[in-house]
Amino acid sequence: MRRFDFAVDRRHAHAVNEVVAGRRRVRLAAVPAAVGAAVATAYLVWLGHPWSYPLALACALGAATALWVALWAPRRAGIDQLYAEGELVPAVVSPIRSRGAVLLALVNVDRRDTGESRYALVTRRVRRLPGHRVTEGERVPAITVRGDRTTRSIGERWLPVEAMPIAWGTTDTAVIERARAAIAEIEWRLLADNLALAEQIHRSAAKRLLLDPGQLPEGLGA
Repeated sequence: MRRFDFAVDRRHAHAVNEVVAGRRRVRLAAVPAAVGAAVATAYLVWLGHPWSYPLALACALGAATALWVALWAPRRAGIDQLYAEGELVPAVVSPIRSRGAVLLALVNVDRRDTGESRYALVTRRVRRLPGHRVTEGERVPAITVRGDRTTRSIGERWLPVEAMPIAWGTTDTAVIERARAAIAEIEWRLLADNLALAEQIHRSAAKRLLLDPGQLPEGLGA
């Protein structure tokens, strides 16, 4: 696994990093949801009808789940840890013409416990890319944020993996250049050769296209 170490600028990250912003939105939405479900639970219990108790139980479970999300979200790995534990991967700005930009990235979507590698092309829309030109083919080094951060292994074999630009964690262009240089040219070239697929991938439900291992360039991921 290729890692990339650098000093994360927390102030900058909290201002522009969309992973951080997404977690903040989840936490803010969970608090009123927990309160609303708790109020509904109390009201249904107060009614005292036979049909109200099963509904009250369902609302109580919803309140507990929302409260758990509100309390758990801040305890998830901090932005420093996400950058430290993620894998350095290449991403490029796609030719999609829309608000912001769409990145096409090459990531490993296999589970950590298998010891295998299965590559896929994934996309994500970004609103800001400080330190980069938002032009087609711009090389954007990124860190992966994987969906297997819990100890339980659930869901499908191929994990949801998103790319988090290095530029969301630092304003130092020298760091971005160092990260860009640490990625093999063959990986950048593979993305450039598949830019035409970016719009198709981005419109798909999974926003992911698994690559045939037999079609990968020799030495990829070595």
